Amino acid sequence: MPDTSGMEVEDRTVPAGPPVPVRIYRPAQAQGAVVWLHGGAGVFGDLDTEHGQAVRIAGGSGAVVISVGYRLAPEHPSPAASDDAYAVLTWAFDNAAELGFDPGRIAVGGHSAGAGLATGVALRARDEQGPPIRFQLLNQPMLDDRQQTWSQLAFTDTPWMTRDKLAAAWRHCLGSAPATPYTAPARADDLSGLPAAYIATAEFDPLRDEAIEYALRLLRAGVPVELHQWAGTFHGSQALPAEVSQLQIAELGAALRRALAE
Repeated sequence: MPDTSGMEVEDRTVPAGPPVPVRIYRPAQAQGAVVWLHGGAGVFGDLDTEHGQAVRIAGGSGAVVISVGYRLAPEHPSPAASDDAYAVLTWAFDNAAELGFDPGRIAVGGHSAGAGLATGVALRARDEQGPPIRFQLLNQPMLDDRQQTWSQLAFTDTPWMTRDKLAAAWRHCLGSAPATPYTAPARADDLSGLPAAYIATAEFDPLRDEAIEYALRLLRAGVPVELHQWAGTFHGSQALPAEVSQLQIAELGAALRRALAE
């Protein structure tokens, strides 16, 4: 497990309906913060499984990381997870002074399904004139329930994540609810006015092309985007002790540090 010396780690509960558990990581002299949403296809994962990644993001960025234990499908289908994420964003912004960061330097981010949730939160904050998000940190985001991109159609037997697994995840996450831009952000018609974004994709990932296409649409809408396609990697491969995996994690932290320092 990564070293947490030099940062405070605290479990809290955000008052919402229902309350949302969060784990807060405070590096010394932090300025900004990121509301961080774990991966797990929307059906598994929690504050403990995300602990290692959250520590690395906090250490690499120097930002306060607010890791969110949002509700999971199929027990809690859409929009439960999205509502939890947005509630934490609002709470974090309103309590920035107590939490130890500048409310003008708040980001949203996540991995896989969590990155999709973060993308939807940014859309919702824009539409509802919510907290002013500075940046989106999106690692291999899950964005499109329609699954019609080339990578979705081609990658049926790739490591860790396949088209069929994602189809099952979308069924669980959506339940009987229709997909909306807040739950499947690729469906959003207007991407103007959104925060700048860093988007990372993996070469052998069914989610690859929808993330690249979303990045291009953001650029066409006038949103600054940094896009990194990691050659030779697959969905979630940053969890392995490979050199490229360490580079992936380091760049997430560095991108967030740059964005919140400006």
